[in-house]
Amino acid sequence: MVQGVYVASVAPGSGKSLVALGLADALHRRTGRLGFFRPFVNQAEAQQDPVILMLRRLYELGPSRCRSGMPLTAARADVAAGLQDELLSLMLREYTEIAHGCDAVVVDGSDLRGSDSDKELDLNIRLANNLGLPVLAVVGAQGLPAEQTVGAAEAGIRQFKAAHCPVLALVVNRVDPGVMDEVYKAVRASVGEVPSYVIPEVPGISTPTVADVVSSLGLTRLSGSTELDRDVGKIKVAGMNVDNFLRTFRAGDLVIAAGDRSDVMMACLASALAPDLPTPAGIILADGLLPGAQVLPLLDRAPFPVFVDSKDTYATAQEVAGVRSEIHTGENRKLAAALGVWSRSIDETEMLDRLALPHPATMTPLRFLNELIEKARKQERRIVLAEGEELRVLRAAEILRRRDVCKVTVLGNVAGVRELAEAHGIDVSGLQILDPASSPLRERFAAEYCRLRAHKGMIMERAREIMLDGAYFGTMMVQLGEADGMVSGAAHTTANTIRPALEFVKGRKGEGLVSSVFFMLFPDRVFVYGDCAVVPEPNADQLAEIAIASADTASRFGVEPRVAMLSYSTGGSGSGTAVDKVRRATELVRAARPGLPVDGPIQYDAAVDATIASSKLPSSAVAGKATVFIFPDLNTGNNTYKAVEQSSGAVAVGPILQGLRKPINDLSRGSTVEDIINTVAITAVQAQEPS
Repeated sequence: MVQGVYVASVAPGSGKSLVALGLADALHRRTGRLGFFRPFVNQAEAQQDPVILMLRRLYELGPSRCRSGMPLTAARADVAAGLQDELLSLMLREYTEIAHGCDAVVVDGSDLRGSDSDKELDLNIRLANNLGLPVLAVVGAQGLPAEQTVGAAEAGIRQFKAAHCPVLALVVNRVDPGVMDEVYKAVRASVGEVPSYVIPEVPGISTPTVADVVSSLGLTRLSGSTELDRDVGKIKVAGMNVDNFLRTFRAGDLVIAAGDRSDVMMACLASALAPDLPTPAGIILADGLLPGAQVLPLLDRAPFPVFVDSKDTYATAQEVAGVRSEIHTGENRKLAAALGVWSRSIDETEMLDRLALPHPATMTPLRFLNELIEKARKQERRIVLAEGEELRVLRAAEILRRRDVCKVTVLGNVAGVRELAEAHGIDVSGLQILDPASSPLRERFAAEYCRLRAHKGMIMERAREIMLDGAYFGTMMVQLGEADGMVSGAAHTTANTIRPALEFVKGRKGEGLVSSVFFMLFPDRVFVYGDCAVVPEPNADQLAEIAIASADTASRFGVEPRVAMLSYSTGGSGSGTAVDKVRRATELVRAARPGLPVDGPIQYDAAVDATIASSKLPSSAVAGKATVFIFPDLNTGNNTYKAVEQSSGAVAVGPILQGLRKPINDLSRGSTVEDIINTVAITAVQAQEPS
C-alpha cells in the first residue's frame, strides 16, 4: 500500500519548503521508493520548478516519481472558469501515476504567495481531501506573538478537519528562538490531540544567498568568483567616498555601486585580498555601466562574484531588499542547515509511526549514506579535522556543523583558516579552530608523546616539534580525550594519517591488528571489502582477525555480515600455500565466532552469484549472497576495489580503519567534500562504541 502525505501551508510565509524537504528525507530513509509531487507551482514551465529539480538531484528521482502538476496561474484560471472538479481529477490522475511506482509520496501543496491565499488554501484542502491523504499542516510564526500563532494553528486545523482531512501533525515554523518554549507549550495545550512541533528561525536558512539574489533579479555575472553559495549580510549602497565606505563595510555585505565607480571596486578588491580585512559577498554594478578596460582584468581575479544590472542603484537595492531566501538556491550549505534544524526539532519516530510505511527491500548508496548521517546524529561526538587550511575540509566542516552530525574541531593557523573561510563565503561560527603552534595543549601533548615514546629515545624538544603536525596533534587530542575521533588525509598520505595512531593509540588489544575496510556502494546493495589499505601480507591468524573485525564493522553500519574468505580456488578444489592460508583462516573464524556465517576458500564469482554458487558450493550459507569479502593480501584487495569502483560505477567509501582503540580515519587526497562528510560521519559512529 502506498502511503502519501500532503504538506500544506495554513498561511503565507510558513517556510513550507523546509518541512517538505525534511519529510521527504525522513521517508527516503525509512521506506523503499520515494515519490514527490508538486500539484501547483509558480513557474510557467511546470517541470522546471526548482524544488522539483532539487528533489530529483538529492534523491536521484526520475520524472516518473518526482514531478509537478501545472502552473498555479493556470489552476486559478480553471477555478475561476468553474472547472475545479476537472482540475482536481487531473491532479488525482497525476498523483496516481506517481504513486504506482512508489512506497511513499510527499505531496507538496502550493506556497500561498498570491493575494487570494484563502482561495488557494481552499484548493489545497479540497485536493488533499480528494487524494485521501493525511495533512502535515505548517504554520509560520515569523514576527507573530504566541497567541496569534496559536490562533492560526487552530484555524488551520479546523479547516482541514471540516473538510474531513486527517491531520498527521502540526509544524510551527520560523519561531523566534527566544520564545520556543512558550510557543510549544501554547500550541500543545491548544491542539493537544495533534502531534505538534516547533522549528526555530535559522539565519542560515532565512538569510538570502548571492544565488537567491541572482535568481530573483536575473543578474549576469561579469567576473570574479563563480561561488554563489554565500550568505548576504547587509546591502551596502556605495554612494559615499571610499574612506567612509570602508569605515562601514563589513564581511558578507552585498555591495551595490554604479558601474563607473572604479574606486569602490578597487577598495573591495584590496580589502578582500588583505588578510585581516572584510570580503564582500559580491558586487552588483548598476546603471548599465561597465568598468574601464584597465579595471576589468583586475576584477577577473576577485575572490567574490561581480554582476551587472541595467537598473539604477536605488532600484537595484530595492529589489535586492525584497529577495526571499530559497532552500533550493542554497546548494549544500542551506540544505544542511534545513535538515539539521529538522532533525533537532521533529520527533520523526512519533510522526512517522502514525503512517503505514513499507520497509525498503534494498539498500541504495543514497539510503546508506543518509542512514549513516542519522546514526552519527544520535550521539553527538567530537571529531577533529587535521587539515583546516584545506578548502574541501573547511566546506565539509561547515556542512557537518549545520546538519548537526557532530561537533567539529579544525586544526590550522586561526587567521589563515578564517581568511580562507571568508574568501569563499564559508561560515565557521560554531566550529572550534585550534592552531597546534599556539595551543596551550601542545606542551601537555608533547609531554605525553615523550612519555609514550621514551623507549624509542624521544626527547621533549623533538616531541614539541612533532606536535606541530596536524595528524599527530589531532590524534593526541583523541588519545587524551579532547576529541572522540580524528580524520585526515585530504592533503597528506595515508602513512601520515595512520602513523601516529599506530605509534600511541594502538589496537584494542594492546598490540592487536589494525586493518581497514571499504564500503562498496552498489545501486541496490552494500558490500564490505577488507583489507585493501593497511596489512600487506596477512598470515592465517591475521586474516581471521581481519575477517572478524570486518564482520563487526559491517554489522555496526547496518550490513548483515556473511563473510567470504576469497581465494583463487573454491571449496576443496585447490591446494597450495595461498589456498591453505585462507582455509586455515576460515577455520579460525568459525572457531572464534561460531554463529557468524563464513565460508572459504571461495572465488569472488561463487561468493556473489547464486547460479555459480549452486554448482560450486550448493550447501553454503554464504556462497551467492556474501556481503563481506576478505581478500588474501593487500595487492589483491587494493587492485580489486579500484577495479570494481572504476568499472562498475560503485561508490567506494573508505578506507575505514578498524582495530584501533579510538577511531582515526584516512581520506583519499582526491576526496570530495561529500567524501569527507561521509568519512567524518563514519568516524562519529565508530566513536559511539566503547573503546
